[in-house]
Amino acid sequence: MKFMMIVKSAERSGRPPQALMEAIDKLGQEAVKAGTMVASGGLAPTAVSTRVRLSGGQLTKVDGPFTEAKEVIGGYAVFELKSKEEAIEGAMRFMELHKKHWPGWEGETEIRQIFGPEEFASKA
Repeated sequence: MKFMMIVKSAERSGRPPQALMEAIDKLGQEAVKAGTMVASGGLAPTAVSTRVRLSGGQLTKVDGPFTEAKEVIGGYAVFELKSKEEAIEGAMRFMELHKKHWPGWEGETEIRQIFGPEEFASKA
């Protein structure tokens, strides 16, 4: 089963402490060696981002920063795991690193299962 971990927080949280980044790097290297992490990355701030929206049959482009954004997606990781419980355990370890290395930081990791074409195939 594939899962995407989406890290959300206030955009103005500041730069993560170096100790946190090193701990996350170590955790990521362990997941790659175990063959469970497929991809990961941090995302640029909304100030240098663009949204393309389809509404009322019209396409519009909006350049950041996005003033209505209270929290933003700051990073992601994709894992191949045996169960949702395993995904939850991994997210808890990841958030514990934030608790330890960035006191006062507030945010969340959302866990979403990734569906492939087989989940959408018609059941004829």
